Amino acid sequence: MAQTEKKGGLLRKSSASKKPLKEKVVLMYDEIFTTEDPSKCNPRFWEELFLMKVNLEYLEGKLEALDGEELMKIKDNINCLFQHCIQALGEEHPIRVVNALQTLCALIRGVHQKNKSTSGFDIINMLVGFDKAELCMKNLMESLDSLLCAEGSESLKSLCLKLLLCLVTVTDNISQNTILEYVMINSIFEAILQILSSPLSRREHGYDAVVLLALLVNYRKYESVNPYIVKLSIVDDEATLNGMGLVIAQALSEYNRQYKDKEEEHQTGFFSALTNMVGSMFIADADEKISVQTNEAILLALYEAVHLNRNFITVLAQSHPEMGLMTTPASPIPMTPVTPLGTTPPSSDVISSAELPLDADVQTSNLLITFLKYSSIVMQDTKDEHRLHSGKLCLIILTCIAEDQYANAFLHDDNMNFRVNLHRMPMRHRKKAADKNLPCRPLVCAVLDLMVEFIVTHMMKEFPMDLYVRCIQIVHKLLCYQKKCRVRLHYTWRELWSALINLLKFLMSNETVLLAKHNIFTLALMVVNLFNMFITYGDTFLPTPSSYDELYYEIIRMHQNFDNLYSMVLRLSTNAGQWKEPASKVTHALVNIRAIINHFNPKIESYAAVNHISQLSEDQVLEVVRSNYDTLTLKLQDGLDQYERYSEQHKEAAFFKELVRSISINVRKNLAFNTLSQELLLKEFSTIS
Repeated sequence: MAQTEKKGGLLRKSSASKKPLKEKVVLMYDEIFTTEDPSKCNPRFWEELFLMKVNLEYLEGKLEALDGEELMKIKDNINCLFQHCIQALGEEHPIRVVNALQTLCALIRGVHQKNKSTSGFDIINMLVGFDKAELCMKNLMESLDSLLCAEGSESLKSLCLKLLLCLVTVTDNISQNTILEYVMINSIFEAILQILSSPLSRREHGYDAVVLLALLVNYRKYESVNPYIVKLSIVDDEATLNGMGLVIAQALSEYNRQYKDKEEEHQTGFFSALTNMVGSMFIADADEKISVQTNEAILLALYEAVHLNRNFITVLAQSHPEMGLMTTPASPIPMTPVTPLGTTPPSSDVISSAELPLDADVQTSNLLITFLKYSSIVMQDTKDEHRLHSGKLCLIILTCIAEDQYANAFLHDDNMNFRVNLHRMPMRHRKKAADKNLPCRPLVCAVLDLMVEFIVTHMMKEFPMDLYVRCIQIVHKLLCYQKKCRVRLHYTWRELWSALINLLKFLMSNETVLLAKHNIFTLALMVVNLFNMFITYGDTFLPTPSSYDELYYEIIRMHQNFDNLYSMVLRLSTNAGQWKEPASKVTHALVNIRAIINHFNPKIESYAAVNHISQLSEDQVLEVVRSNYDTLTLKLQDGLDQYERYSEQHKEAAFFKELVRSISINVRKNLAFNTLSQELLLKEFSTIS
């Protein structure tokens, strides 16, 4: 007997030459795509349709194949199909509900593809009709809300979330998606929270729920009152906030794990052998091969939680044992196939025991540690646009954290010590740090390490000025907290001072190239004022008096860099060019650093001459410094411990608009492939009672 093949909605015998037969659901679709009411000849048409397995490909293809005029001719039937889908969502039989949800996805996507150039209003009219839009969309949102909150099928909940993601991402710019007005009016916020607060629901649907919430929060956020922003900002339920934190931590740590696996693969592979053989000349090129797709969607969710909800700050420090909080269910409900990060859940459960293993001696972790590790990876390579966006968003999140009083309290807490193994960029002039030698320190040390690492590793011709400014601002905000609360942090401050001086050196060496693109004096002023902060207030927050002495030693040792900077800014501030004003600000900011150099250098030379020493040791220089403090005169500089607080709307609106557009396209592209596959869903509902 000849085999039966199925392709594009057609059934045919492979050995026969007869005209191929169409499957019944396709014939029914064809009836919808005529100008006649399909229920005229068959009163049970709509009832029967939702018992048929949906052919997504055919339905979407049919919609896309029609031109505008043809689509308008069948608008009544499209409206009718949409309305019957919504009615079917209230059916008892889950197969009807599944098919209705799938059909809605196909309809929304198909009509959108046909109406890309038109406004959201036209899409609403084509799908449901203006006259019935408000009632139909209210019924749709209420049905989805009921399905998400019900005790029933997890597969149905998953499909509801997919439909909502489909609805939200139907346009690239979600703020132009007028359909979302109905999602604002008929809120599903509480349903999302319920998913996040329940361990089982969170495990199955947490990722989609968090991404959906992050997108909804960004709908017309600067133009009108968005109820999702208002509601997210006042959530104070611990279980819900912790649930959201766990979903984000798992997704970020899955990225970390994937990167670590690729890194280990890479180190044991061909490039490792090659670099061992011919030296380290290829190390940068080899490392570029280590690439894991970044996850801007989950990072956006973390940002919105940190930025909008003060209560979420406590979740960052919530300790948990090795992230193995949730055990995998004995017989998990089948999930749709996994696709790359940034688009779908990172693994089959959102919270599983597959979290990136912690350092050997550390038994607990938290969301902040996972985020810092993630940041240390994505901030390594900012040449790629997605990584650049991710790196910028990481620094914006850290900026919000560095401004928060409570966050600073636990960052600087001596009783909360962790061993944080940040990823470091391979560089020819330094050895790879041994992970086991990492000390347990307050979390602020890991934040400072991350900033120092960025400063040291991104001095290049394609200079990421914006990221450097953010980086220096974060350090400044942390120092302001330490000064205000007199926190004496035991940190290797010399590494920071050295990195900052090398940054100034780089700016001077590449003055011509950089000035063609950037105002480097803004950054130079920020760096100089960090030193002024240490000079003016260091005695209140540096760990020991000797630390303050070491600061002066570093300034004196590297005085040539400060002298060169002064010469450069003096030259430009005396000319009547565009850089006159910003350069003169740096000139004035250097007054105390120059006073220190001019005060101590003659004393050191005199000490060397009297003692017949050609080159003084560090201890000898420090001895001179300590014995000559009392004759040093410094000017009091105002405003060193003040800063402008982060404001999204005024400065970052364009960045977030572009980021959300990119995430929307990514989510929609993923939904279009395999997440709506029906076989797994129908296994759960194989019989209709």
